[in-house]
Order: sequence, then C-alpha cells, then structure tokens
Amino acid sequence: MTSDLVHFVYLLSAVLFIFGLKKLTKVKTAATGNKIAALAMFLAIVGTLLELHLPDSAGSIPSIDYRWIIGGIVVGGVIGGIGAVRVAMTSMPEMVALFNGFGGGASALVAAAVVWDTLVEKSGSIDPINAVIICLSVLIGALTTTGSIVAFLKLQGKLKKGAPILLPGRHVINLALVVGVVGVTAWFAFSANTPETFTQSILALTAISLVLGWLLVIPIGGADMPVVVSLLNSYSGIAACAAGFVIGNNVLIIAGSMVGAAGLILTQIMCVAMNRSLVNVLVGGFGATDSAGSSEDARNYESVTSCGPEEAAMVLDTAESVIVVPGYGLAVAQAQHAVRELATALESRGTKVTYAIHPVAGRMPGHMNVLLAEADVPYEQLVEMDNINPEFKTTDAVIVIGANDVVNPAASTDKDSPIYGMPILQAHEARTVFVIKRSLSPGYAGIKNGLFELNNTMMVFGDAKQIVQGLVSELAEL
Repeated sequence: MTSDLVHFVYLLSAVLFIFGLKKLTKVKTAATGNKIAALAMFLAIVGTLLELHLPDSAGSIPSIDYRWIIGGIVVGGVIGGIGAVRVAMTSMPEMVALFNGFGGGASALVAAAVVWDTLVEKSGSIDPINAVIICLSVLIGALTTTGSIVAFLKLQGKLKKGAPILLPGRHVINLALVVGVVGVTAWFAFSANTPETFTQSILALTAISLVLGWLLVIPIGGADMPVVVSLLNSYSGIAACAAGFVIGNNVLIIAGSMVGAAGLILTQIMCVAMNRSLVNVLVGGFGATDSAGSSEDARNYESVTSCGPEEAAMVLDTAESVIVVPGYGLAVAQAQHAVRELATALESRGTKVTYAIHPVAGRMPGHMNVLLAEADVPYEQLVEMDNINPEFKTTDAVIVIGANDVVNPAASTDKDSPIYGMPILQAHEARTVFVIKRSLSPGYAGIKNGLFELNNTMMVFGDAKQIVQGLVSELAEL
C-alpha cells in the first residue's frame, strides 16, 4: 500500500464533495448532489482505512482491530436507517439539530482521543500550536453538542415551550466562561506537562465548553431557531475542520471547511431575513427581549372576520391570481398534497398560482421548499420573498396556511414589536387574504398578528389539510 494511492482517494473524495455541494444548490439537482456527496464520504472512509495500513515512522505497519470499526458502522447505520424511515418531515429540523450535535461531539471526542493516546498513555509532549488546535476542536465540538441539544428541545417545545430562558447576569456568566476557556487553553498549551495535568486541563475545557453551549442557546426563542440551527451546522463543520488538523487528515479539513463556510453564509442570509445582527448571533442571546409580548396578550383581538370553505371557494373561483403562503402549520397538518390539488383545480380555471417562500418559514432553512417538492409542486412556482413582494398588490387572493410571524404587518409598522424591522411577505396588500389556522394563537414570536383584523382578511379556522380539501371539493361543485 502506498501513500500516493491514499492521497489520490482523498483528492477524489474532496473533488466529489465540491461537486455534490454545487448540485445541492438547486432543487432539480439536489438529489444527485446528495448521492455524489454520499459517494465522496464513502471514498473518504475507504481512504482512511487504507491509511491505517501505511507504515509508521518506525517502518512498521500498525495492527488494526476492525471489530470496533465494524461495530461503529453497524450501530451508526442502524440508527441512521431507523431515523430516516421513522422521522416525519415535520421533525426534520429537530433531526438536523441532533445531527449537528453528533458532528460536534464526534469532533470533540476525536481531539480528546488524540490527547489520551499521545499525551496521557504514551506520556508524550505537544507544541503550543497543535495544543491550541486541539483545544479549539474540543471547545467548538462540545459547545455545538449542548447547543444542539437545547435547539432540539426548544424545537420540540420541551424546554419552556420554546420560550427564551433569561438567566440573571447571563452575559457576565458567559464572559466568565469565555475567560475560563482562554485560561484553560493557555494552561494546556504552555503549562501542562504531565499526563495528570493534560487530563485535568482537557476535562476542565470540555466541561466549560458544554456549559457555554447550553447557556448561549437557552436565551434564544423558538422563532430564532432556524438561525440557530444554521449556525450550529456551521459550528459542527468548523469543529470537524479543527479535528482534521488534529489528526492530519486533509479530506476532513476540506469537508469541514465547506460545511462551516456554507453554514456561515446561510446564517448570514437568515440573519438578513430576520433583521438580526450576525455579531449578536455569534455571541448568543439574540432575539431575547424582556418586553416580548405574552401569549395571552397576543390572543386579544377586537374584530376578526371568519368564513368557511364554501365562501372562500366562491372568491377563489373568480380569482385570476392566487399566492399561497406556506408555514409550519402546513407541515404539521401534512397539507402539502392537498395544496397541490387545490393549485391544480385553480389552474384548470385559468388562475395563476404561485407560492411565496419566506427564508425563515418553518423551522429550518429550506423547510417549505422541501415540503412542497414532496408534493411535486413545480419549482418554478416557488418565488422568494424579494421577488414575490411586489406582486401582492396586484394579486386577487392570498392563502396563508399555517404561517404567522412572516406575514405580520407589525414588523413594518410597530416600532415596539419584537419583530420590528424583520422583512415579511406583504400578504396584507392583496385584495383578499384567507388565513387558514386552527385558532388565533400566536406564532413563535408570541405576539399579536394585525393581519387577522384587517378588512381584507378572512380567517378560515380548522385543520389546514381538511380546510384545503374542503376548498377543492367546493370548487368542484361551482
């Protein structure tokens, strides 16, 4: 076995990663991109297994115990397979959050394993630069793990129902933890010189990082979770990149860099879409205000007009243009196929149907795109926010399905609103707006939605799937 073959396999894997990521940027080629990336990962594993058989510095070939490797592949494969089959589309954001946590945890464990093998068991030494890289891998990996767990719990509503948790003096606590990270890293890099001190310092760094990751995410409300998930995805990539430097694996460095950069770019896009500062996101605690409206206040509506599917169908029957605004409620009701049927019924009458996609609709970047693609909605009909907003003024009817904060006019008109300044879909400018919701309950921001009280808005209360199916039936009878 030669190192040239290993390097060639790694190079081929890196190239395929780049091509796969490129194809993932478009819906039509996303599936192919996913397969190419999977092939790249397979080659990376093959390259790593081949590298294990290269002679070490003493010229001897290490003995490999494949039982652990095979066991890991089997256990991981079974868990992944069960997850892929059983996890519902509506739970994908939670699953992605967990994946980020797994990635971060794996990177931290790789760095810790190197410390244990070279510095503790073999009583070796390490230069300051490599020591700092190891600490970065542990810090980011551990931070990502607990941060992702908090994101998972918030998305499931199991941690104070997704509401921000504001600890007294949280900024001082976080600053103290950051100082602690710097101090322990300096200790590990410049002062530790025995197996005991190496162990103590790396365990202390791991503990501080785990707490820091938890504290950085708990002040963030559920409405900001799409940004958090994107940011944690970037962190997991950076942690993997650092782990690649620790073990000297080029393909891990390349793959981690791409994930980290892609996640950071996406986070910036999400920040712009929610009028958030990237700096505030990076230090944590953004989006949490002590003056945020309560759920009870948000239910205090004075005048709301409601109608049934029959009345709504009569308006839609004569509409020349209709815009559908999908939200997380559509995903919960699994109404995407019913929406596709409704669009087909409208199009058969000569109605132009498009879908307005807000960058943070749902609970994960691209959530609505994936959901509608599952129902074979033509990608050309999915229009991004900046392009669709000018069309609302000339649109006959808008159907808001399970969306809330992304169509709240308060983002443009109420300076005291927690979401003021957040770009929204200008649905209220259409001639008629139908909002399909189970109730007047608030969205993730926990605030009242003035759209529900406008004269051109009619609420259609009920399960989204049943209401949309009712619209299809009523249209068929007209």
